[in-house]
Amino acid sequence: MPKRILQGVVVSDKQNKTVVVKVERRFTHPLFQKTVRRTKNYHAHDENGAFKVGDSVTIEETAPISKLKRWRVVEVTAEA
Repeated sequence: MPKRILQGVVVSDKQNKTVVVKVERRFTHPLFQKTVRRTKNYHAHDENGAFKVGDSVTIEETAPISKLKRWRVVEVTAEA
């Protein structure tokens, strides 16, 4: 099974070797047919502490690293 890849924005870098990434998804509401935005925060592994708040990043699913971390940052798509 392929690894899932998501794109989001770093909202917190205060933890050691961890960043919190906000990922937004858009979908059409089944009844009202309006576009709805939903966001979810993911804890991602950042080994070198290279990513800062506001960076647009790509994250990839991995085996569990800790209690909350199941993702790791792959690359920066746009810097803050």
